[in-house]
Amino acid sequence: MENKKILLADDENNIVQVMAAKLRNNGFEVLTAEDSPEAYNLYCNQKPDAIVIDYELIEQLGKKAETIDVPMIILTTKDVKLKKNFTERLNKPFSPKELLTYVENVLTVSASK
Repeated sequence: MENKKILLADDENNIVQVMAAKLRNNGFEVLTAEDSPEAYNLYCNQKPDAIVIDYELIEQLGKKAETIDVPMIILTTKDVKLKKNFTERLNKPFSPKELLTYVENVLTVSASK
């Protein structure tokens, strides 16, 4: 999974830093954003292979047609139903190892399509 680019977007900076460290330590290139406009700009300019995003930010980013084919993992404490383009839901709290497993799984599924 090396050289895969992951976009992380969450309004809790400490969560983003822990997630980014785990993914970087496992060979991923990581982009981070604190809000949906920043996440969308990074998406448009960097074209990540997957997006890990907080539920609070997903409503804006998930509506963009350009992101429809990108695997997305939603981080949430809520019991939400996944929309068509949301690949997985990861409930908070979660471990960095659990996040890594989810990211690897969505990239494997996406590559097999």
